[in-house]
Amino acid sequence: MNIYNALIKISLLYGSETWRLTENNKRWVEATEMDALRRSSRISRKERIRNVTTRQQIGLEETIIKEIEQNQLTWYGHVSENGRRKITQNSIEVDAEIKESTRKTEQKLDGRYKEGHDRKKPK
Repeated sequence: MNIYNALIKISLLYGSETWRLTENNKRWVEATEMDALRRSSRISRKERIRNVTTRQQIGLEETIIKEIEQNQLTWYGHVSENGRRKITQNSIEVDAEIKESTRKTEQKLDGRYKEGHDRKKPK
């Protein structure tokens, strides 16, 4: 069981957060997982023992697909939260730029207005 967790499971889960899980991909991952479990338990396919029974004997309750789906949800949460932070940060930066630009424009206009009133009117 430790070898499964340390080597096989980690290899199967590597990068799974970004996978597109189609039915074909699910079957391939489950088949690979079951092959590794059978090999580590020295159970032959010729013995015709069902996957559920093999899992129960080893002590696994859920398939690796459930873990992949959980990893994907976690990854999606991080990505969507990071996206919200970026949107908030960008809006703060844009707001600051607008305020600075407005301030500079007001200063220019104030300067022109004052200059226009300081001049003497021609007679």
